[in-house]
Amino acid sequence: MVKYAHKLNGFHSLNITKLDVLTGIMNLKVATHYEFNGKELHGSMPATVEDLAKCETKYVDLPGWSEDISKVQSFDELPTNAKNYIRFIEEEVNVPITWIGNGPAREEMFLKE
Repeated sequence: MVKYAHKLNGFHSLNITKLDVLTGIMNLKVATHYEFNGKELHGSMPATVEDLAKCETKYVDLPGWSEDISKVQSFDELPTNAKNYIRFIEEEVNVPITWIGNGPAREEMFLKE
């Protein structure tokens, strides 16, 4: 859906929030696209809600991380698998991620440089 939203709106960047809540999930299932009647829909959506209900969501499994990231204040400080997760999203959607949130407070956002 993010690919489709980008196709319609032309995002310049994305923000990722609540990255910290993924800590401890050792297998992250990331949806990459829908399949409808055997056809892959990359960056597009079915024309009707009824057709969307018939779609099969396709996933990629990514390794998670167990390290506490609550005090992380830069991309370089993130665990390798968290960095790989962020990079995967950027590549999959073809939009850079600018800000990353690793906690509930506003000051727990940091600029990805």
